[in-house]
Amino acid sequence: MLDQAHLEAIAAVIRTGSFERAAQHLHVTPSAISQRIKALEERLGTLLIVRGQPATPTVAGARLFRHAEEVGLLEQALRADLALPSEEGAMPTIRLAVNADSLATWFVAAMAAAPDTLFDLVLDDQDHSMEWLRRGEVRASVSGFAGSVQGCDRRALGSLRYIATASPAFVARWCPDGVDADALAAAPCITFNAKDSLQAAWARQEFGRDIYPPTHWLPSSQAFVDAALAGLGWGMNPEILAADAIAEGRLAPLGVPFDVPLYWHWSRAVAPALRTVTDAVLRAAADHLRPAAG
Repeated sequence: MLDQAHLEAIAAVIRTGSFERAAQHLHVTPSAISQRIKALEERLGTLLIVRGQPATPTVAGARLFRHAEEVGLLEQALRADLALPSEEGAMPTIRLAVNADSLATWFVAAMAAAPDTLFDLVLDDQDHSMEWLRRGEVRASVSGFAGSVQGCDRRALGSLRYIATASPAFVARWCPDGVDADALAAAPCITFNAKDSLQAAWARQEFGRDIYPPTHWLPSSQAFVDAALAGLGWGMNPEILAADAIAEGRLAPLGVPFDVPLYWHWSRAVAPALRTVTDAVLRAAADHLRPAAG
């Protein structure tokens, strides 16, 4: 059996990236954290943490980090099943991968519905968040991937609707003869990051061909809306965030909506421990997303 205090120490160092911050988190001294990590490394006969700014895990350290997280989740589930009182201040942390637009529109509601859990979120594009789960670096993910992953379960959440939008002044300047592929190919676009393919996918749906507009790179969901309002460019905004501006005439829709189906994938190994979080995610998705097909 591995010492629980040692597991807590390595998990805190990896999460915070610092022995000092880990010590503050666990209410002990940095020396105590260092001694616990050293004792664990000596027992296992391998380096677990690469000391630096920030401190980072080795492959063995990352595996032990996942084990520590799973132990915390399973202990919480056991206490709930046996109706045992929770230890004071004991709240397990779960690491999840979620796309930025879900976090900006509906996922916080799911987090709020699981109040006895601490969340460690990894942000990635919905087309790539699944890779974190496939690599074992998170316990669950919100993803656009509709397939199955070995060792994981999946539920359809519904679709997040996007609207291609721009300010009326932007449309008047760049599309004086109407919104078409040639006009939008010449007009500045707004792109979240290099993984963001929503603008390209919508253009193929709308015009039947690819376009390659000049682009601003803007990795923020709310700033995406603000940039469109300011007339910087056109882009795909979640309907939930853009609806008021569209209704008030401050943003103009450029074509038909584009729906992105989302799925909740979670590790079967800790499924009982994730039951509360999974239920919260499914409820929040039902409240905010468009119904899943079928």
